[in-house]
Amino acid sequence: MGQSQQRSSSIPMSEEKPHEMSHDLHHNLQVILQENQRLAEQLDPAAAAIIPLIQHANRVFVVGAGRTGLALKAAAMRLMHLGLTVFVVGETTTPAIAAGDLLLAGSGSGTTSTIVKAAEKAQAVGAQVVAISTTRESPLAALATQVVVLPAAQKQDHGGTISQQYAGSLFEQAVLLLTDAIFQTLWALDGTPAQELWKRHANLE
Repeated sequence: MGQSQQRSSSIPMSEEKPHEMSHDLHHNLQVILQENQRLAEQLDPAAAAIIPLIQHANRVFVVGAGRTGLALKAAAMRLMHLGLTVFVVGETTTPAIAAGDLLLAGSGSGTTSTIVKAAEKAQAVGAQVVAISTTRESPLAALATQVVVLPAAQKQDHGGTISQQYAGSLFEQAVLLLTDAIFQTLWALDGTPAQELWKRHANLE
């Protein structure tokens, strides 16, 4: 079968010229940046409370589904570079959570069953839970020590009033940006030179 026959018919070939597509890409990038800028300006003041919770935790566990989970994996990597003991829930080498630990849980709706169950188990053993969500009214929020609300659209909000982006894209982007900002803040407080952090980067790649 030739390459032309293998091409999916679900996305039609664009009739736009390259410079027109470049304009579209630039426009959409600006939409994404502007939405994240607006969200940053409305950032929940409670977000700052995450800093001491991470500082005082024995270990940090992160959990999220889909793209939110990927954003939290990125956060886990950066916290590891800072020298913290961090685990991603669901990985084969992740140990049991215990009292004194912190679970950083991300769910736009706060209803994702696997995330809620993880928070229930964390709370049951005496660990603290930070929920990053779009709402304070959810099963996850009810289990959390601290709730950080990101004013972004939930996956099923297709109205486009909060975000022009598809599904939970703005929330997922905001989780990544927020946790990067948390890392930057912790790094500034820690004061470890970048050269020292670099030694913790993976060398078995």
